[in-house]
Amino acid sequence: MPKVAIVTDSIACLTKEQVKEYGIGVVPIKIIFEDKIYHDGADLTASEAYQFLERAPEKFSTSPSSPVDYANAFRKVDGGAGGILCITLSSKISTAFNMATVAKEQLKDELPQTAIEIMDAQTVTATQALIALAAARVAAQGKGLEEVTKTARLVREQVYAAIALETIRHVYRTGRIPKIAAQVGSKLGVKPILTIHDGLVHFAGITRTKENGVKRIIEIMRQRVGTEPVHVAVMHADTLWEGEKLKELVSSEFNCVELFLTEFSPVMGYATGRGILGLAFYSLPHE
Repeated sequence: MPKVAIVTDSIACLTKEQVKEYGIGVVPIKIIFEDKIYHDGADLTASEAYQFLERAPEKFSTSPSSPVDYANAFRKVDGGAGGILCITLSSKISTAFNMATVAKEQLKDELPQTAIEIMDAQTVTATQALIALAAARVAAQGKGLEEVTKTARLVREQVYAAIALETIRHVYRTGRIPKIAAQVGSKLGVKPILTIHDGLVHFAGITRTKENGVKRIIEIMRQRVGTEPVHVAVMHADTLWEGEKLKELVSSEFNCVELFLTEFSPVMGYATGRGILGLAFYSLPHE
């Protein structure tokens, strides 16, 4: 068993296969629909959540994980590990980092032999998954908490994401643009481009067609990584076949040392809607 266990939250968009392979603990973000509480990825699939969102968006909301949720995850992965690295979504977006820190303090007496490190991913969605996977691979080599954390921080400095939305209609929920502007934009058929870096989601422009949106996010990745070896997560929101097509395109155009397809968390999808396509990626100089 690795000396260090990795914990993150469901918004990281890890696949079930990755979670199983590396024994990663995943704390589910809560999704509330019609006053019933679901747990993202645990008792509610992404596809089911997007159907809820489409059916009645005014009855759809999310709620952050509590210290109890993180404490339970730490207990679950502890079994023999000398340390735990918990990688939370950006503290600029969520209270997750604070909740995990509270859980760490609460477990000091219960798990005195286990060193727990809480790390702010300073990002969200599959960029967070890439950090967690890099850390998990080092942990699988039997490295200690210090080296695992060092790797996670190194990757954190390099990850970036670019996302093409199907519609601007839902973006007002981020608080960045008024609802009326989103409605007008939707009628005009514009499709926003978002980037994720520096702990926040940024509005990076618009395109008229989804095809041009895909070209734009490909170009953003090309400008940042060039021909260097690159780790890539292709994200889709309830549009599997388009995600698979984008994955094939990325595979043919870039020098991928890691490439996988994953579903965009409906926790974020609340503000983006269905149909998005995105790229999370990083390149390291020494690879």
